[in-house]
Formats: sequence, C-alpha cells, structure tokens
Amino acid sequence: MKSLLCISRHSPYGTAIAREALEAVLAAAAFEQNIALLLMDDGVWQLKDQQQPIAGIQKSLARNLNALEMFGVDTVYAHQPSAQKRGLNTAELCIESIEWLDDDQVRQLISNHDHLLSF
Repeated sequence: MKSLLCISRHSPYGTAIAREALEAVLAAAAFEQNIALLLMDDGVWQLKDQQQPIAGIQKSLARNLNALEMFGVDTVYAHQPSAQKRGLNTAELCIESIEWLDDDQVRQLISNHDHLLSF
C-alpha cells in the first residue's frame, strides 16, 4: 500500500484550509489508507488547547484532531521550530500523541512517503 503524508500549514481559523486538511486525513484513514499528518508553520496552532473559534462561524478543530486516533492515525507530527517561533506552549495541547520533528526529520518524513498532500 502506498503511503500518504498530509502537510497542514494553515492556522485553524480564518479560512477552511485547516479543516479541509483534517477532513482529507480522516477520509483517507476511513478508507484504510496509510496516512500521516504533519503540522507546520501556522498549522501548529491547530494543536492549541482551549481554542476560541468565532461562535457560530467555525467550530474548534480539537474534536477532529482527537478523532484521528480512532481512525487509525496514531501519531500527529509537528514541526518543533514552527512551534518555537510562534511561542506555542507545548504543555497546553489538545492531543497527546504528537511527535515533534526538526527540519532534518521533516525532510526524512517527506522522503519516506509515496504521496504528498499540502494544504
């Protein structure tokens, strides 16, 4: 089976891009595809606990992130330099199973997958 890596680089709110990336991951996982999720750049904000979306306009993505494990996506990868640059407190995250990667590890992760989706 071919492997698929989804890279999400957008913040959770303001556009639908982050939600669409998560929905793509959930859909692929529901069809038992070998898929992984990597959060980079502003995409690391999706991990923040106690997200405050605008009421009535967008819902928190935390529920979707927590559903990943139920669909067989056991690990979410996140770019450590992106989190550090944004001052994201890694003690206040909405999910626990995160593997933090540096730049070299991200390059290796990308090269280890057959296909790439970038949002």
